[in-house]
Amino acid sequence: MGLPAKARRAADGGGRERVQPMGGGAEPASVSRRRWFALVVLCAGQLMIVLDATVVNVALPVLQRDLQFSQSSVAWVIDAYLITFGGLLLLAGRLGDLIGRKRVFIFGVVLFTASSALCGLAGDQAFLIGARFLQGAGAAVMASMVLSILVTLFPEPRQRVAAMSVYAFVASAGGSVGLLVGGVLVQAVSWHWIFFINLPIGLAVLVLGSILIPGRPGLGLHHGVDILGAILVTAAPSLAVSALVSAGQNGWGADSTMGLAALTAAAALAFVVVESQVRNPLVPLRIFRSRARTGAQLARLLFPVGLFGTYFLGSLYLQRVLGFGAVETGLAFLPSNLAVALFSLVITKRAVARYGARSSVLTGLTLVVVALLLLARAPEHANYTLDILPALLLLGVGSGLFFMPSIALAMSGTKPEDAGLASGLANVTLQVGAALGVALLAGVSSTTTNRLLAHGSDAGAALTAGYHVGFLVAAAGVAGAVVLASVLLPRPVPAQPAALPAPVVPLVPVVHSPSPAPNWAVGRTDSSSELVVLAAADELDREKVAVA
Repeated sequence: MGLPAKARRAADGGGRERVQPMGGGAEPASVSRRRWFALVVLCAGQLMIVLDATVVNVALPVLQRDLQFSQSSVAWVIDAYLITFGGLLLLAGRLGDLIGRKRVFIFGVVLFTASSALCGLAGDQAFLIGARFLQGAGAAVMASMVLSILVTLFPEPRQRVAAMSVYAFVASAGGSVGLLVGGVLVQAVSWHWIFFINLPIGLAVLVLGSILIPGRPGLGLHHGVDILGAILVTAAPSLAVSALVSAGQNGWGADSTMGLAALTAAAALAFVVVESQVRNPLVPLRIFRSRARTGAQLARLLFPVGLFGTYFLGSLYLQRVLGFGAVETGLAFLPSNLAVALFSLVITKRAVARYGARSSVLTGLTLVVVALLLLARAPEHANYTLDILPALLLLGVGSGLFFMPSIALAMSGTKPEDAGLASGLANVTLQVGAALGVALLAGVSSTTTNRLLAHGSDAGAALTAGYHVGFLVAAAGVAGAVVLASVLLPRPVPAQPAALPAPVVPLVPVVHSPSPAPNWAVGRTDSSSELVVLAAADELDREKVAVA
């Protein structure tokens, strides 16, 4: 493969990075080994985030019983994590640019590990929920730094693609491992250990990361941080989740529910006003001028209502209605996770190359709707193979078809200076959509179950009916994503015989969500304006594309 002169980044005296030509000499073996050991450390950090996402779902019924959560308030165990995870991703990424990525990553590891210990020590609802808020913040700080550090570690395209393949495998396989590990820990020891398992991993990442990950200075805080925007973008979904939980406990027309809904609207409006006026906004509103990008972001906001809703309601249904143990629940979800990984990493890129991103997104969303409708008819005494497995496989295939092309569409037509923003925003919408979806489904299922119990139904039938309503609401949400995507996403333009534009380079996988499926992003390689589009595994012969 004929590559142009390679480049090596070196920090100048002002703290900004510059590009220096590399000599023709081979890289010292010790430097190469250090890079790959650093990659192992980064992947271990990402593994903690992925494990935490799946093990908690398996443990939900036990947590609900031991800490006496109601059917609606147990949603806070998931949502407290998702809200701060999604709300702080953009701010954490900006801080990495300003004060240095290694410094921010190490802080994230410390916060995540310490808050995991607090979660494991929790003895009541308030303590656990507060610790989960902190854990989500730590996960956001870590996840926002992993890809950008990895990019700077491997500037040569072939090595970078190999590193990304390792990273993608860990991110995808970690979700499946988490299901099994979570089930074993809950059933053999206690739910406390689904959090304590992070401690040895976190301490190892902290020590080895401090030694192996190279440090580079940031731009400096004088470039500005939109703190108020970060507070509002976290507060709005927090208030929305509170309103939905209140609806499940007190009714949709209760004063507390309406008051929280009004505060949610006020926080959202204040965020829009702030972002339109500050000098360095966290989310510049210009990003929503594109119809295609807005359609993709809306689809990513509604899609997790189905995906996370299935994990949330499905875990409760399997254990509380069908009587599955924690290990059996983990094994039950395993085929879905494997389908997500297979399609995300292997099959979807071929489908997109042949049929286009829009078709892949619509097909994936439609399959998820069908899966949710099948789950909405699963009986109280269901047979797993006949009633549950087909729906979970459809969910996995649909999710795998959706993830990569949706992020590609969310970044379509993005200017170089907005590429990092667009990919980060795509992750934020996924997390916020998941948090709101879980709270909504918990509320509607709880309301239905309580009404049927009040009318004399037995517990099994009432719980099943409540979960059915939840799955139907989730299906309606994803169906809304199908409609919005059909209307807003542009149809592919037929290729012309001449003057074709440069082909779109497939983007590399990076998981920033609790789900086991990878998202796709553009990585920011340093604190200057350079953006590098990273080639996927079948694009090994492409050269680095630099936008100065």
